[in-house]
Amino acid sequence: MKTLQSDFFFERAKQLIPGGVNSPVRAFKSVGGNPLFIKRALGSRLWDVDGNEFIDYVGTWGPAILGHSHPRVVDAITKAVVDGTSFGAPTELELKMAELICKLVPSVEMVRMVNSGTEATMSAVRLARAFTGKEKLIKFEGCYHGHGDSFLIKAGSGAMTFGVPDSPGVPSAVAAQTLTAQFNSLTSVQQLVDANKAQIAAIIVEPVVGNMGCIPPLPGFLEGLRSLCTKENIILIFDEVMTGFRLAPGGAQELFNIKPDLSTFGKIIGGGLPVGAYGGKKEIMQLVAPSGPMYQAGTLSGNPLAMTAGFETLSIIQEEKHFYEQLESKSKLLADGIATNVKQLGVPIITQRVGSMSTLFFTSKPVIDCETALSSDTKRFATYFRAMLEMGVYLAPSQFEAGFVSIAHTEDDIRMTIAANRKALEAAWK
Repeated sequence: MKTLQSDFFFERAKQLIPGGVNSPVRAFKSVGGNPLFIKRALGSRLWDVDGNEFIDYVGTWGPAILGHSHPRVVDAITKAVVDGTSFGAPTELELKMAELICKLVPSVEMVRMVNSGTEATMSAVRLARAFTGKEKLIKFEGCYHGHGDSFLIKAGSGAMTFGVPDSPGVPSAVAAQTLTAQFNSLTSVQQLVDANKAQIAAIIVEPVVGNMGCIPPLPGFLEGLRSLCTKENIILIFDEVMTGFRLAPGGAQELFNIKPDLSTFGKIIGGGLPVGAYGGKKEIMQLVAPSGPMYQAGTLSGNPLAMTAGFETLSIIQEEKHFYEQLESKSKLLADGIATNVKQLGVPIITQRVGSMSTLFFTSKPVIDCETALSSDTKRFATYFRAMLEMGVYLAPSQFEAGFVSIAHTEDDIRMTIAANRKALEAAWK
């Protein structure tokens, strides 16, 4: 595989951009080599600047549920841009998007559009503090909720990949307000609540973790959080930036039949353009300015291009008969093929999947939390990653990330991936 152009661009980028990338998860530091510079994408495929072609399971880190450059989405954006890219004023598109989100997600009675998942989670936590009059936050070790100061405490894939569990620059006073529990352990949550009686404003959780690899909730875990939050007057926030509209029309909360008080969204609702949203109960959301005193604003919030791309994406999903059943079928075909390879080769790997999200953990331990995820053999994963790349399969360059199947992946794509997976596993255990 030739990488001359990518290597050339990366050397230039390192002189001007920290680490040569604009998001650390794009770096190849933990897997060796340099990141590839992508030129174009269509359907399930990517092409880099050197002309290499890949089957893509990153899916722009989740949004590409339809695959890349879906013709209807591209056409809708092209038509919208003629009328203007941003107005800084209300549009009908914002209203249509709000109506659609509230229709699809029953726990959301009102919603505010923002520009990123980080904005959404930061705003949701601020709102929870405003509503409850309390200041402390409980998050879970290894869960990532964006790069807000309150969240960079034992925070997910980026920090785990680069070995930086906490970020310099976060004030100690802010860090002191964030308490960290163990995912899938109600006992650890209860202990924090008991030790900080009447001080916890919110618990924020990825209902299905994607940012330390795909980790589903154990039976009763989400139900226990819901019960505890109701009892203790704590706002339960589901971070569905990754899972929203991917696991079901109403996200993970529909899949597991749990209603949070607030939810955050992103990725799919922008159709690949920058976007975020937070929403929930009307009595809580009415505290947001200008209807209430909790201030939050953004010049490009609800901009017509992101609203157009997101609305068209969600409309296509709704119109497609049995969309999620088809996505599940493709995802299961891939997962079953990989599981067969793992069994036949006898390698110590755990495969975990929820819907179209999945991760191969290079460990023999069942992965239920951050500690068990970190038992993975990252050196073997790096060898596996590079072998898959050489065979034309583009994966996230980190052990601690979920991979995504899109509706655009074909059976041929999946068969080729399964065959590549077997060869790459053999290479990792040479």
